[in-house]
Amino acid sequence: MSLAVAIQMDPIETVNIDADSSFVLALEAQKRGHALFHYLPQHLMFRQGRVLARARALEVKREKGAHYRLGEFETLDLATMDVVLMRQDPPFDMAYITATHILEHIHPQTLVVNDPVHVRNAPEKLFVTHFEGVMPPTLIASDRQEILAFRAEHKDIIVKPLFGNGGAGVFHITPDDENLSSLLETFTQLYREPVIVQRYIPDVRKGDKRIILVDGVAGGAVLRVPPKGEARANLHVGAKPVKTKLTKREREICESIGPALRERGMIFVGIDVIGDYLTEINVTSPTGLQEIRRFDGVALEEKIWDAIEGRLSGRRQRTKPV
Repeated sequence: MSLAVAIQMDPIETVNIDADSSFVLALEAQKRGHALFHYLPQHLMFRQGRVLARARALEVKREKGAHYRLGEFETLDLATMDVVLMRQDPPFDMAYITATHILEHIHPQTLVVNDPVHVRNAPEKLFVTHFEGVMPPTLIASDRQEILAFRAEHKDIIVKPLFGNGGAGVFHITPDDENLSSLLETFTQLYREPVIVQRYIPDVRKGDKRIILVDGVAGGAVLRVPPKGEARANLHVGAKPVKTKLTKREREICESIGPALRERGMIFVGIDVIGDYLTEINVTSPTGLQEIRRFDGVALEEKIWDAIEGRLSGRRQRTKPV
């Protein structure tokens, strides 16, 4: 099966070829004989009923300093593609949401991964609220008195923006911290949305586990251990990736959310688990493939492409004339 694949992502020249998940997805697609095209989110457009992108043919190789080659710009009709990978980094803002609305016009005739409608309906910190018994005590609110009451009940809390990413704006408020009111005033100035407040989970010091699910099935995990003095376990703020295995509780979490992910066309999902709690479901541009392969020798990019090709093959079988 040779496919035409367009990748909507950030500049290919800026990726870290030893860490970027989009890069290994492109490598695997190329290995399978698929034709690749690259375009930036700002080059996506809707014109007279057609979804177009100012794109360039792409070739990739694992060679630092020479990891890509791009062709000349051309206007690509995305309806002629077999697959569009929506892989730009968050934030999940109105630009991101607009892109999902535009790509909705071609999906599922062109398979958009992940499904743009359900990406739009599944912000990381909100989607997780639809699953019972998996989250730590959580409050999503703007009301200052409610937030103060939550803090009075749980003492040690985490406060973060509802649509933040990468650990930006995440604050650990200890029981004796006097900065909560000032922090809420700052958040009110920066954001129109409610904030998310959660009971602090001490197990974060042992690490935040990123688990990758492929078409709703757990494929592998990496533990991200924060540096001393840091409550955030994001790799780009200094967390250390560590080899890990899934616990019984983590498998239960994956099994409880997996069917909903699969039904919604969420082929590539990364969830974050701290201790016994699910904190986020990342459906926009999850990462972790290279770290898992490095520790476990598992090429999840192969499983992702197997799932993509399987969906396309099944669809073609259903539409084949009798």
